[in-house]
Amino acid sequence: MTANGEIFIVDDDATVRDALSVVFSLEGYHVSGFADGNSFLAAARARAPACVILDVHMPGRSGLDILKELNAQHYEAPIFIISGKADIPMAVDAIKNGARDFIEKPFDASTVVASVRGAIAAVARRGEDGETNGLPAVEFPGRELLTPREREVLALITSGASNKEAGRELGISPRTIEVHRARIMEKLGAKNAADLVRIVLS
Repeated sequence: MTANGEIFIVDDDATVRDALSVVFSLEGYHVSGFADGNSFLAAARARAPACVILDVHMPGRSGLDILKELNAQHYEAPIFIISGKADIPMAVDAIKNGARDFIEKPFDASTVVASVRGAIAAVARRGEDGETNGLPAVEFPGRELLTPREREVLALITSGASNKEAGRELGISPRTIEVHRARIMEKLGAKNAADLVRIVLS
């Protein structure tokens, strides 16, 4: 095991697995590749990697099915979904089911590495901060409806962070913050950001 931890790459396309394996190996990560969902799920239940990169289109089981089966909302490692431009709605669906962010094809190696590093660092910070997710330890209507990730996003939004700043802090894209923000507003019945702050701090 190398110092940076292990990355799981789940893609039925061997060229994608090989390309990402080379990139992350050069960055000092140990890489395990999986050609199908079943072998990945078996490994993911046996040991927790530092990060997972999962293709949305898999034979037999889609990336979405795998996220649901893994209960990704509560899985400790950040999970990135690989998707093409046409799969953006599916990628948004994946985020709702616990994926941390999505990597759009064709991807740039340095961007993928930076995203993964940021996500691993954010998870490590969350571990140090305990499980309050940065939200004041107050109860507010609907708090229990939010996932741990949504609570993190909400904490940053209510402290005044922009989508871009919140994304940087959590190691995810501003577009993904927008997805979470919309979900949070829907769950809490908020009309806008000011309304959100009122709900949380009232």
